[in-house]
Amino acid sequence: MIEVRHLTKRYGSTLAVDDLNFTIEKGQIYGFLGPNGAGKSTTMNIITGYIASTDGTVTIDGHDILENPEAAKKNIGYLPELPPLYFDMTVEEYLLFAAELKKIPKKERASQLADICALTKVEEVRHRLIKNLSKGYRQRVGLAQALLGYPEILILDEPTVGLDPKQILEIRNLIKTLGKSHTVILSSHILSEVSAVCDYVLIISHGKLVASDTPDNLSKLMQGTSSLLLTVKSSQEDLENLLNTIPAVQEFHFTDCEEKDCVKAEIKTEPSADIRELLFYRLAEAGLPILGMQLVHLSLEDIFLELTADDTQSFTESASSIDQKGENLDDLHM
Repeated sequence: MIEVRHLTKRYGSTLAVDDLNFTIEKGQIYGFLGPNGAGKSTTMNIITGYIASTDGTVTIDGHDILENPEAAKKNIGYLPELPPLYFDMTVEEYLLFAAELKKIPKKERASQLADICALTKVEEVRHRLIKNLSKGYRQRVGLAQALLGYPEILILDEPTVGLDPKQILEIRNLIKTLGKSHTVILSSHILSEVSAVCDYVLIISHGKLVASDTPDNLSKLMQGTSSLLLTVKSSQEDLENLLNTIPAVQEFHFTDCEEKDCVKAEIKTEPSADIRELLFYRLAEAGLPILGMQLVHLSLEDIFLELTADDTQSFTESASSIDQKGENLDDLHM
């Protein structure tokens, strides 16, 4: 559905997007992650045609976003972080206005509005002024606007920001439902949200793509070696001697243990090696009771932090500032 090739965006001497390449396949929910200022929002704005790239191409369903913008944009429904709502309109007035802007034929507007209002669950507030709605409902109205015209691709920038836990769950479930009939690109800083909703994850850092895979595969690739947390009633010396007799153990180190007369160790082993059963019998033979044994798996948050560890606060602040200034300049030239 979307082909991004050698995408580059410069703001003066700052390189916000650096030779970015990726493909978005049809029928998947993609999580687009990156620290503030890493080029994530800039990339999304280029894909939607909101700003122009310095170099490279974005092709949407075979249409170049710069050479054939109208045909390309017909395939996209976009929900910015701050939905472009008109507060003095009712929900119905706003959606009819958006339908007219999208050139949806008049004879189709009523049926589309009815279907989309039902899907996004805004029927009961359809005749209320937008300014009187809660933030959760405003997000739903923004999402309804993005769905008008039934675009094949939905791009959602931080769709749950500022919502309460109940509203977040409702929007997550709605996104999962939409993923059955649309290709969805979801930008979020809530990593648990990406893990719960997305089929595929793209992580960007300093304008470059640093990871692209399913959440499960990313965890396996980043894990590299298996990690085991072990708490034993033993001296450090006795446990160290025992671990040195197990070939699959690559390295280990001891950590603080609150239990009296006990030691706690983090053990790294060869990939695919599971030493728990062997370790149990060896410790039993040595008369060293096991008080705790836990296999450690990397979460998406661990992976994200590891891949973007070199993003400093100063870079984040400067890049965000330049990013915003650049987008404002682009607005003036559109």
